[in-house]
Amino acid sequence: MSTNTTSTYSDFHLQFISGEWQTGKDDSTNTNTNPYNGDTLVEIQQATKDQLNEAYDAATQAQEAWAKQTPAERAAVLYKVVNILDQRKEEIVDWLIKESGSTRIKAMVEFGATRAITLEAATFPNRVHGEIRPSNTPGKENFIYREPIGIVAVISPWNFPLHLTQRSIAPALALGNAVVLKPASDTPVTGGLLLAKVFEEAGLPKGLLNVVVGSGSEIGDAIVEHKAPSLVSFTGSTSVGKHIGELANGGEYIKQVALELGGNSPFVVLKDADIEQAVKAAAFGKFLHQGQICIAINRVIVEDEIYDDFVERFLAHVKTLNVGDPNKQDTAVGPIINEKQVKSLKEKIAKAQEEGAKMILSGEIEGQVVPPHIFTEVTREMDLSRNEVFGPLVGIIRAKDEDDALSIANDSMYGLSSAVFTADMQKGLRFARGIRAGMTHINDISVNDESNTPFGGEKNSGIGRFNGEWVLEEFTRTHWISMQNEPREYPF
Repeated sequence: MSTNTTSTYSDFHLQFISGEWQTGKDDSTNTNTNPYNGDTLVEIQQATKDQLNEAYDAATQAQEAWAKQTPAERAAVLYKVVNILDQRKEEIVDWLIKESGSTRIKAMVEFGATRAITLEAATFPNRVHGEIRPSNTPGKENFIYREPIGIVAVISPWNFPLHLTQRSIAPALALGNAVVLKPASDTPVTGGLLLAKVFEEAGLPKGLLNVVVGSGSEIGDAIVEHKAPSLVSFTGSTSVGKHIGELANGGEYIKQVALELGGNSPFVVLKDADIEQAVKAAAFGKFLHQGQICIAINRVIVEDEIYDDFVERFLAHVKTLNVGDPNKQDTAVGPIINEKQVKSLKEKIAKAQEEGAKMILSGEIEGQVVPPHIFTEVTREMDLSRNEVFGPLVGIIRAKDEDDALSIANDSMYGLSSAVFTADMQKGLRFARGIRAGMTHINDISVNDESNTPFGGEKNSGIGRFNGEWVLEEFTRTHWISMQNEPREYPF
């Protein structure tokens, strides 16, 4: 392909295997549509299991030589990727809007996060290191090396497809690994094929990144069960994550897993909080990307003393949000990704009313555009509180006091992200440390992700951490090598 960065990428109807763009050989077709207007973006002939095997063979053959490249050589490719992302920013943002239904605001946030993790990954080749440890055996030295883990299987989601794919493949490649990627069926371009173009343009050697677009029934289990990958990196629902964990550890070949799964983020507003600021934060943290984010605010928990005031202000603010065309600069809430998700949200709305929640804001669902729905007098037992919503619906729970608010916040099988608003930072820190979650933000939203901080959850929200030095450990293996420098005496 041309390296002219002013041109538009094409070939998104093809697979990227062994450094070549090729037609899928399965009988099925992925018809990729715009979730806002239903336009067909591209039709992709899907891959077969044999093509998946070809991708793994290519990755295996390419990885060893790549691992032997100097840190500077591997870093240089990542820095080129950053430059190409910058040059193609408008094209990438446009794809995020039309393929994933991202509002322009969300697409810009996602682009920035993608760029940041790529820039961070470019530093990894020079940051990974081993150790020398003493020995109680005379004449022995202990060396602990960190080596590339080998082949990484990546299964990426549709909600932040560009960033949550790059969050795995950029560190994996930077650390000397090769990657076989299966993007989500709803976002095969922004979740994989577009990044394949970027890495190809950056000069990544053939075979190190393979993007295989296929149906779950054909390659979904096979990508995990194959003997080649040593690590499976998955971002998605808890139910699918559990299945992947079972496949990775229940078959012939045992693999490590990095699982970033569902969330049920509590957003707690204590009685001394700046209510107006909390209202603005709650609206942004709930309705960004229509709430289709694993770390989106799922439950708003407010102390009784300020509950009514918060609800009144929150309702007024949410009513000002623009809903509709995601390509418009001022749109806050765009389309839901697919009809299946819309149906699920309709069921959740009905369930909330059935369980006694009071719907104080609703609106007509047009196509796949679901306007904000607000429910009050929600209790911890209701479906809105128990399960991840993944849409622009929110329940506001009344807490008796601070202790009750913490109890409600922790009353979940999930533990990904969380937030608390208070004027007392020491109280906020104490409260935050009491939440059983991987991440908690004081006087900010639960939707936070920085490339140099650990991202991941507790309980049913996953295993492992992404970003910074935490991902260095995930995507490398530890190898202890001892050296006996003088003859050792053995008892027999």
